[in-house]
Amino acid sequence: MMITPIILCGGSGTRLWPMSRANCPKQFIKFNDEGISLFQKTIQRLPEFCSDPILICNESHRFLLAEQLREISKTAKTIILEPEGRNTAPAIAIGALEAMRMDNASSIVVLSADHEIKDITAFHEALEQSIEAIAQNFLVTFGIKPSRPETGYGYIKVVENGKSIKKIFSFKEKPNQALANEYFSSKSYFWNSGMFAMKAESYLSELKKFEPDIYNNCAYAFDNLNRNEDFARLDPEIFVKCKSISIDYAVMERTKHGALIPLNAGWSDLGSWGSLWLESNKDNLDNVIEGDIYTNNVNNSLIYSKDKFTSVIGVENLVIIDTKDALLISNKETSMHTKEVVSFLKKNNRSEHILHKKVHRPWGFFESLEKQDGYQVKLLSINPGAKISLQKHSRRSEHWIIISGVATVTCDNNVKDFLPNQSTFIPKGSIHRLENNCDEKLKVIEVQTGDYLGEDDIIRIKDKYNR
Repeated sequence: MMITPIILCGGSGTRLWPMSRANCPKQFIKFNDEGISLFQKTIQRLPEFCSDPILICNESHRFLLAEQLREISKTAKTIILEPEGRNTAPAIAIGALEAMRMDNASSIVVLSADHEIKDITAFHEALEQSIEAIAQNFLVTFGIKPSRPETGYGYIKVVENGKSIKKIFSFKEKPNQALANEYFSSKSYFWNSGMFAMKAESYLSELKKFEPDIYNNCAYAFDNLNRNEDFARLDPEIFVKCKSISIDYAVMERTKHGALIPLNAGWSDLGSWGSLWLESNKDNLDNVIEGDIYTNNVNNSLIYSKDKFTSVIGVENLVIIDTKDALLISNKETSMHTKEVVSFLKKNNRSEHILHKKVHRPWGFFESLEKQDGYQVKLLSINPGAKISLQKHSRRSEHWIIISGVATVTCDNNVKDFLPNQSTFIPKGSIHRLENNCDEKLKVIEVQTGDYLGEDDIIRIKDKYNR
C-alpha cells in the first residue's frame, strides 16, 4: 500500500533565533557543513512505499521551499500555501482533502519539516508498522521513548499491552521537572513526536465530529483553492476563519480510535539551542563548534560564528550564536527563552526577527552589505534565466554596478546589456527591470538612495513569479 506524506512546512522556529527568522525559519536552515536543511532531510528520508508528498507551506516561504526541492531533485504532488498559520488541525485537514482528491482511499502520514531523525531504517520500520494500524482504522501517533526527563515535550500515556501498536490512555501537557522525572521512570509514557498516520477519510470524519466548524471552513477553503502550475493558494478570507488548534486538542485527545507506535530512531524536534547541542557531534570537551573559532578552556558549549574570527576563553555551558546582524549569548539550559527576544524585537518594530542580511527571492538572493540613513548597499545574485519584476519605486533611486555576468537592464523605454565594471542609474519613479539571459549567475552591487528604503516600496507592474 502506498502512503501519501503530508509534510507541514510552517512554523517560525523562534527558539532558534537568531539563525531562524520569520522569512527563513529553522526548517529551511542548513545548520551544519552537510549543506542540507531539515526540510530537505525530511523529503530525502521518505521510504519507497511513500508517494511524492503534499506540502503545506506558508505563502511567504513558497519560493524558498521550491528552490530547496530543486536543489535535491525532488518533486511534490502539490504545494498548498497557507495565507496564515492556523496550527496543525486545519493544515492536516487541507492535506487530507487533497490526498482524497487524488485517491479516495488514501492513507496519509503527517510529518513535520523541522525534525531530525538519525536512524532512517528504524523510521521506515515504524511507518511500515503503521500500515497494519491504518487498515484497522486507527489514528496513529508515533511516540518517542524518553531518553531523559525532558520538560520541553508533551507526553502520551499508553495502555501497556506488550504489542507494537499501543492503545492511547491520555495526553499530557509539557510537565514540570518533578512530573518529567516521574514520566521518565515509568514505562507507560512516550514523548509526543507530532507525527501521525491514518486514513485521510478517518481523520476528516473525526474532525467533522469534534470540530465541525473547522471541518466546514477547511472544506469550503479547499473547494476554493486557487491552483496554478506551481502552487495552490488557500483563500485568506476563508481559511483564516478556522480556529487555530492542534490535531492533538482537536482530534487525538478525543477520539476513541487513537493508537501509538513506539519510534526509536534518534528523533529530535530541535526545539532549542540546547536540544541542537544534544543531537550534534561534539569534540572531546563536549563542544559543538562551527566557524572560524578559537577556544581555550571551553566546555559543554555550542558556538557558531561563520562570518568573522571569534575567540572564546574560559567559559562553559554556553550558547554563542553570531550572525551578520545579531549575537546571542545564553546559558545552554535557558536558551529556549530566545522567544522572549523575538517578542522584544516585534514590540519595538525591529526587523532582526524577520530577515537575515541575506534574503532569498525566486530569482536568486540579495544580501544587505551596509545600511545607514539615506542609503543602502546590497549584493544581488540573479540565477541564469531569472529576472526581477518589472517595477518602480516611489521613494528611492538605485545605482547598479555589474560585478560578473551580463545584465540586461530595462529602464523606462530603454533596454541595454551591461558587462562587468559597467554601471547604470535608475531614477526614482522609473519603470525598470534587471534580468540574466546568460548561463552563469549575474552579480550586481546595488546602491539605493532615498528617504525610505523598505522592501515594501516596490510597485510591481509585471512579475514572472506572480507575486
